[in-house]
Order: sequence, then structure tokens, then C-alpha cells
Amino acid sequence: MAIRKIVTMAAVIGMIAVPALADWDIGDGHKMHYPQLPDPNGWDVNLTGNKVFDDWRCGGSGPVDDIHFWGSWKNDLSITINNIHLEIWSDTPADHPENPLPYSHPTTGGKLWQADFAFHEFSIRGPEYGDQGWYDPTTDPETVLPNNHDGYYQVNIVDIPNPFVQTYGEIYWLAISVETADAAYEFGWKTSNDHWNDDAVYYQDGWQELIDPIVSTESLDMAFVITPEPATLCLLALGGLCVMRRR
Repeated sequence: MAIRKIVTMAAVIGMIAVPALADWDIGDGHKMHYPQLPDPNGWDVNLTGNKVFDDWRCGGSGPVDDIHFWGSWKNDLSITINNIHLEIWSDTPADHPENPLPYSHPTTGGKLWQADFAFHEFSIRGPEYGDQGWYDPTTDPETVLPNNHDGYYQVNIVDIPNPFVQTYGEIYWLAISVETADAAYEFGWKTSNDHWNDDAVYYQDGWQELIDPIVSTESLDMAFVITPEPATLCLLALGGLCVMRRR
């Protein structure tokens, strides 16, 4: 009977570990202040040839080896994503004595880590649907296209080799850019209704806040989640196994 319980729990451990290896669902673990979920009726900020930054507070020391974010295609026209480029930067708070801006932003020259992921090194789940706009603040004039597309997707980058190691309580910035097989096909980072700390930013002649291009009082934050590595999930499951074994 004891062996049967152990075998059953081993199967449960396997099932618990699976989400960290691929998709992420609401209720799965995270290692940040809280998951910033996608706004189905929000904006997508162009990542094709652009770099967008958003901040998070570390919720558990350890490697950042699972990153999930949500995005969409302009006009719902898709093509292969050849490469996703990720960076992690340190934080300059809004109240830092050497910060001339009224908001926080990545520390200039404060890149801590970077990595590239080819098309076979990430997975995409979806689509889900909503009435979404397309936004590119770097064009002149800004590209603002309400009601531009419907589908949005979850992008999963897991088991990252040589990951950045974060420290509990510290604030970091995640930067994302993408390279598509044809630059005429543009992929954007989806906004979130879950706001935390200051706005997302981009860099163009200095650090610029991302603000809703129509409702100028509305901040833009991006949809992403940083999750526990598989080893952590297995340890949690093993803890449960030990409790059951004692019983």
C-alpha cells in the first residue's frame, strides 16, 4: 500500500511539474509581485524592431528560467518569429536623487542579462480573442490603430540556459524585442489591466513612459509572468509527498 501511494504521488509530481515546462494558466505559480494578465481589449505595443520594458518585483530568489508573455499580430497577419530577444535591467526608482524624471525606469547602462531565442526555443499558445488596438510610439507620427485585430497569444520561454538569478524583493525590468521572418509582419506586446509600480517604458531620446494613446491619463503596463523553475515545483510536490507519507 505504501509503495502504491508513493507511485501515485510520483505521477502527481510529474503533473505538477508540467505547467512550468510549457504553458502557464491562472493559478499556476509565479516569482514576481503578481502575474500581469493580458487585457483582451487593450493595446499591443510593437516589438518588431522595437524594445519595450516593464518592471517587476522579485517574489522569490533564484534563477529566472521561465518567462511567459502575451502578444498579438498587427492586422492579425502572422508569420514565423525568427528570434525573441530578452533583457533584464536594474531599476532606477522615481525618487532616486540622480533621476531627473518623475517616474522609475531601467538604469541607464544597467543591463544585467540578455539572451536570444530562435523559433524552436519557445512555444506559442492561442489564439484567444478580444477587440484590440495596435500602438507604436516610435513612429512619426505615432501609429495608433484602434480595433485593429482580434487574436492574441501566450508566448512561453522555458528552461532558459544560463538564466539571470534574481534576489527576493529587488525590482528589475524585463525588455523584449522580436525579429519576424518579414519585417512587414509586426508582433506586439499585449497590455495588462494589472498595474504595478510605474508605467512600462521605451527608449527614444531618453526613457519614455508608455501611456494610452487615446486616454492620456491611463498608464500602460505589459502582460507577463515569471514562474518558478521546475525544480521548485518538484520540491513543493515532494513536500506534499512527505506529509502524506507521515500520515
